Amino acid sequence: MRNNTFYSVLLTLLLLSIIGTGCSSSNSSSSDGGNEAANGKETVELSVWLTPQWKGVLDATEEGADYDSFILKAAEKFAAQYSKYNVKINTQVIAGDQRDQMLNVNLSSGTPPDVFFESVFAMGDYVHRGALVPLTDLVDDQDRSDIASGYWDAVTFNKDVYFYPFQNNPGTLVYNADMFKAAGLDAYIGGEQEIKTWTLADYEEILSKLKNNLSGSGYANAYPMALYGMNNQGDTWNLAYLRMFGNPFFDETGHIILNDEKGVKAASWLKKIVDAGYTNPGPESVTSNDANGMFLNQQLAISFTNPVLYNNARADMDSGKQTKFDMRLANIPSESGDPLTFTYVVGASVFQSKDAKRVEAAKDFVRFISTDAELVKSSKNGIPVRSSVISEYEKQYPLFKAYNENAKYVFNFTGNVPGYSQLREQLYPELQALYTGVKTPEQAVKDYQDHGNQVIDTNRNSSVIFSNK
Repeated sequence: MRNNTFYSVLLTLLLLSIIGTGCSSSNSSSSDGGNEAANGKETVELSVWLTPQWKGVLDATEEGADYDSFILKAAEKFAAQYSKYNVKINTQVIAGDQRDQMLNVNLSSGTPPDVFFESVFAMGDYVHRGALVPLTDLVDDQDRSDIASGYWDAVTFNKDVYFYPFQNNPGTLVYNADMFKAAGLDAYIGGEQEIKTWTLADYEEILSKLKNNLSGSGYANAYPMALYGMNNQGDTWNLAYLRMFGNPFFDETGHIILNDEKGVKAASWLKKIVDAGYTNPGPESVTSNDANGMFLNQQLAISFTNPVLYNNARADMDSGKQTKFDMRLANIPSESGDPLTFTYVVGASVFQSKDAKRVEAAKDFVRFISTDAELVKSSKNGIPVRSSVISEYEKQYPLFKAYNENAKYVFNFTGNVPGYSQLREQLYPELQALYTGVKTPEQAVKDYQDHGNQVIDTNRNSSVIFSNK
C-alpha cells in the first residue's frame, strides 16, 4: 500500500510537470541574481514569448540553432550590461495557432508575458484591449530616420508606437518568366534581383497575351493569374486589388470607405478578369494555398508571394524537391502608375503586467534588442526594416535593396482598426458573391463596407485607443 501511495504521488508530480511545460519550449538567460546583496541591485524576472520566426542568431546553420536563439543571446548580452536590475529572462516559443488562446488565458489570470516578439498584424487587437504598453518614448530621431515611415505607420495606434519594428515580410506578385517568354512577353520581364513595376495597362496586356498565347506554347492547362476567395487566408492581396483604382479604403476616423466610384471600379475589374478567363476557374472555392500550389506546378503564370514563400520555393528548386523554373517578382499595379505593396512588420511589444519595475525592464529590453548594433543584424533572417542593415547586406542579398526601395509604396492594410481579426471574416463572403454573380460589384462593395463598419464600431466601443480609458 505504501508503494502504491509513493507511485501515486510520483505520477501526480510527473503530470504536473508535464502540464506546466505545455507544448512550448522554454529557456532562460539571466544575470547573476545570487549577487543581489553584493551588487545592491534588485532581481527582476521577465518572460519573453515569441512565435517561430527564424532559427539561430544570425543564421540557421549555427550549432544548436533554434527559434529562441536570438532572444537568448539578446538576454545574455542585455543582462551583462543592464545597470538598473539583475535581470532573469525566460523565453517561450509559442506555436502561432496557440498564440491567442495562451495569451487570453494568461491575460485572464493576470499573468501576461512581459514581452512578445511577433508580427504586428497578429497583435493589433491587444493594443485596443489595453493589454500593451506604449513604446513611443523608446524611439529617437536616429531610429525614425533609419526605418521607413511605412513601417512606423504599421506600429502606431492613434499617436503612440506599440511595437518596435525589427524586420518585415513584404507582399508582392511572383511570375513565371519562362511562361512570359513563351507568350511573347519578354519586354515585361524584370531583372532577377528586381521587383518589376507594371502599369495597369501593361498588366492587362500581360493577362490578355497569357490567356491567348499560352495554350499553344506547352502550357495548355495554365491560366494567367491566381485569384482566390475561399477563406481569409492570403486576403491581404485581395485588399490590395481593391485599392488598385485609388480608393484609400479607410478614412481618417478608421472606417471603411470602399463604397465609392473607385472601390466599385476595383470590384468590377476583379469580376471582369474572372469572366474573361484571366484567372484560375472558380476563385470563390480556391484557397491561397491552392493558388500557390498551382503556381509551383506551372498552372498559373502570376501568383502572390512574400519572402518566406519565395525563398522556400527557391530552396526546394535547388534541392530538387520542386521543378525549377525562372521565378521573378513584380509589384501589384495600380491605375495611377504607383505600385501597391504591403508588409507584415515583425517586432517586440510589452504587455502591461502592472508591475512598474517589470514594465521598465521589459521596455529597456525591447529597446536593446531593437537598436543594438550587432543584434539588429539578425533582421537579415527576414527583410530588415533598417536602411543601415540593408546597406550592410545588400551585396550578399541583392533583393534587400529592391525591397527597401519599395518601402515608400507600402500601405497599412489593417488601418490599425479595432477588431481587425473579425473584420477579415467580412471580406471573402462578399468576394464569393461577386465572383459567382450572386451580387453586383456595387452591392458586394456596399455590403462589405456596411458589415465591416459594424464590426469596427462594435470594437471601438471597448477600445482604449478610442475611449481614452
